[in-house]
Amino acid sequence: MLLPLAWGSLFFPGLFGVCTWGLRRARPAWTHHDCVMISTRLVSSVQAVLATGSGIIVIRSCSDVITDRHWLAREYVWFLIPYMIYDTYAMYLCEWYRAGDQSSKHSLTIFRNFLSKNRLMITHHVFILLVLVPIAQKLRGELGDFFVGCIFTAELSTPFVSLGRILIQLQQQHSLLYKVNGILTLTTFFMCRILLFPFMYWSYGRQQGLSLLRVPFHIPFHCNVANAFLIAPQIYWFSLLCKKAARLFDVPPAKKDS
Repeated sequence: MLLPLAWGSLFFPGLFGVCTWGLRRARPAWTHHDCVMISTRLVSSVQAVLATGSGIIVIRSCSDVITDRHWLAREYVWFLIPYMIYDTYAMYLCEWYRAGDQSSKHSLTIFRNFLSKNRLMITHHVFILLVLVPIAQKLRGELGDFFVGCIFTAELSTPFVSLGRILIQLQQQHSLLYKVNGILTLTTFFMCRILLFPFMYWSYGRQQGLSLLRVPFHIPFHCNVANAFLIAPQIYWFSLLCKKAARLFDVPPAKKDS
């Protein structure tokens, strides 16, 4: 427990610092906000790759979706805890630099704006730290590493979401790359954050000889409730992505340029 916690506490803030320093050196014309925002997205992408890779390893290693074990299912959660704390602070830094006032004079106003603009993401992080971590590390006992691995793979869409934000920051939102990335974002988000839940139910049903529709009635009620809480924000975020994609592809180019 202590070793992955320590490594995570060093790795994510350290990578953020290195990225910010490197961008300031490589792109001196960029503002502090540009460098901090892009660095935050780069670190998020690295974490997503690590989480997805860990999830795939766990899934492939667990033939029995209930009882098979893999050490990454538990150890990566400890590694993830410092990231959640760091990421919350990094989001606040982005808001701080975006406000253009680095003094403490308006820090309370900036903090309120930060909470208002990021309330869903902050709630998401707090829910993971206070609810999912205890479940994953203690309450589930020795069962369900396969499903923890599945949850890890939900991060697959994050690098594409991050690239989209970076392209917007660089004013490349009308480029072909942005449109292609938007399609990849929608595809990976739908597959790994929406279809992921039917896949987990199907995997359990296949092992137990149950159809997909019968699985919810043969697992503990709290498992269904937990999955409902997990998928609800994903559906909301996916709807926002779809609306954004519709605006991007429907608006005439002349109007976009204006």
